[in-house]
Amino acid sequence: MYLYTDQTYNEVDFSHKDLREGELRGCTFTKCRFQSANLFVAKFQECKMVGSDFTEANLDGITILQGDWSYTSLRLVQLSKQQLRGVRFVEADLYDSKLDKADLRDADLTRAHLAKARLQGADLRGAVLDGVDFKSFDIKGARLDTAQAIAFARSYGAKVD
Repeated sequence: MYLYTDQTYNEVDFSHKDLREGELRGCTFTKCRFQSANLFVAKFQECKMVGSDFTEANLDGITILQGDWSYTSLRLVQLSKQQLRGVRFVEADLYDSKLDKADLRDADLTRAHLAKARLQGADLRGAVLDGVDFKSFDIKGARLDTAQAIAFARSYGAKVD
């Protein structure tokens, strides 16, 4: 296990690397590549991951505490049952990702690309979902707050008074 605190990485390629069980606190990874990297049981605490690519990375058992994951590519990743409360995912690419039963309360998913994502049973209460295409992903059994339920209904053409 390794621990990094307040390190900055810009456009570094970590693709196919074995980074399991690492702990990173307050680190910045700008436009870094983690494609197919092994991040099994890694912990990211208040890290800034803006513009990084995690396509097909092994994120099993990952811990993400707060942080900014805006503009990241998280295509095809497994984040089911993860505690992602309060994490910023502004315009993140979550295409075909698995977020079943994830805790996304108070997360910022503004304009996130969620096509084919699975959010069955996810908790989205308090999450910002502005600009999200509700028709492109599965939220069966997800927990929504009143404002989100209204936005969902409007996306399907309902008129809400």
